[in-house]
Order: sequence, then C-alpha cells, then structure tokens
Amino acid sequence: MEFEKLKKVIAEVLNVDEAEITMDTTFEDDLGADSLDIFQIIMGMEEELDIEIDSEAAADIVTVGDAVEAIKMVKKNKNDKKPL
Repeated sequence: MEFEKLKKVIAEVLNVDEAEITMDTTFEDDLGADSLDIFQIIMGMEEELDIEIDSEAAADIVTVGDAVEAIKMVKKNKNDKKPL
C-alpha cells in the first residue's frame, strides 16, 4: 500500500512513469531527482499518508525502498503512541 501511494507521488513530482519505479530505484541516480525534488516527494508522502518524517530520517532516504521503510517506521511509531 505504501509503495503504491509513494509511486504515485514520485511519478507526479518527477513526471516519470510509475512502471519505472521499483524498491531499488534511487531518487538521484535513477530518477534524476535533485534535493528540491526529494523535498517535494517527502512533502507529498506526508500529505498522502498523513504522516510526518523527521529531517534525520529524510536525510537517510536514497532509494524508494528506503522511503517505504521510513513510512513504515513512522506509521509504527504513530500506532504505538495511540491510547488503548
């Protein structure tokens, strides 16, 4: 689910075909994204998935798979903090 939503955001921001995007795709080398593009993708992820990725986690994102893992961690932490 996260991967599909992320692919949609990436395709919109970078104007690429979703079929080109895999978990191993790198934002800079494979997709030609610059730092502003990556910032826009992260903002899009946050909006689409109703999450907030801190700047430390964002700095570690190199591949699409890294972004998916960051999303999963944020969602897990968010769910862990919900009252019972």
